[in-house]
Amino acid sequence: MDRNYHVFSDGHIERRDDTLRVVTDDGEKKHIPIEHAEAVYLHGQIDFNTRFVSFLNGEGVAAHVFGWKDYYAGSIMPEKGQTSGRTVVAQVSTYEHDERRLRIAREFVAGSIHNMRSNVLYYHNRGRDFQQALARLDDAAGRVDTTDDVSELMGVEATARKAYYGTFSTILPDEFSFTGRRFDPPTDEVNSVVSFGNSLVYANCVSAIRATALDPSVSYLHEPGERRYSLSLDIADLFKPVLADRVMFRLFNRNQLSDDDFRSEVGACLLSESGRKTYTREFEKTLEETVDHPRLNRKVSYQYLMRLEAYKLKKHLLTDEPYDAFRRWW
Repeated sequence: MDRNYHVFSDGHIERRDDTLRVVTDDGEKKHIPIEHAEAVYLHGQIDFNTRFVSFLNGEGVAAHVFGWKDYYAGSIMPEKGQTSGRTVVAQVSTYEHDERRLRIAREFVAGSIHNMRSNVLYYHNRGRDFQQALARLDDAAGRVDTTDDVSELMGVEATARKAYYGTFSTILPDEFSFTGRRFDPPTDEVNSVVSFGNSLVYANCVSAIRATALDPSVSYLHEPGERRYSLSLDIADLFKPVLADRVMFRLFNRNQLSDDDFRSEVGACLLSESGRKTYTREFEKTLEETVDHPRLNRKVSYQYLMRLEAYKLKKHLLTDEPYDAFRRWW
């Protein structure tokens, strides 16, 4: 698959002949080979114009914009891509059918809990005592199929996630404390990394959905709402443990993130530019890693797994073939 390109500098981005050029505030010029781009991620204070947007549209490349607090702010999505009225009709009718919607929502929660449990078990087998957390995750997983309301299902997932987050202080080095999830704004180093990593997973899911004919605003676990791609929230929950969290664990435990990679700002603890670059580098490296897929009988990248998830859901909506959410198998 094509690559993601991340721009952290302040300045402006423009079309230059048949490629993109970033001109930083200090006059440095960098080129992005657009023909090999999956998406462009704009993290700095970047100005752009309609010529830039039109060029992205013609090349079929998305741009994902991140604002203050490292939050995902929005996307510029190209018109080029898959479109299918039949798919959108099936997507909406499934949302409006309580039983079919619940079936999909259950799969998202079951897959999310499985992937959280996979991380906990990994560290449990390496000397940490997480028996209690594993039991709480198993209890939550056992409640998924007996929960008959989507809002209650969200509560089951929240209970599992609380047990999961409770293991972070033991997994991570002592100097980086974590007493619970705080994200508006993140109040410590761990929360800032979790928020940034989750935003990258979410944006990658937006790109993955774009490759299908699915409407990213019609979802099944999270309620569809204004100004957000709620289907990306559904799919991102499956991949946050496997991508965002595993990258974070590695970086902290290998001392690749230090106090110098964070900054305090208006009551928030945020990654500095160096911290975001360090995290993004490891994140993109992980996206390109491959695993043997048991059904496809070939190696696939982590990035492709997200696109495959969108295709699986689309196939379920059109053919009623059972949808089995992504569960880490390796």
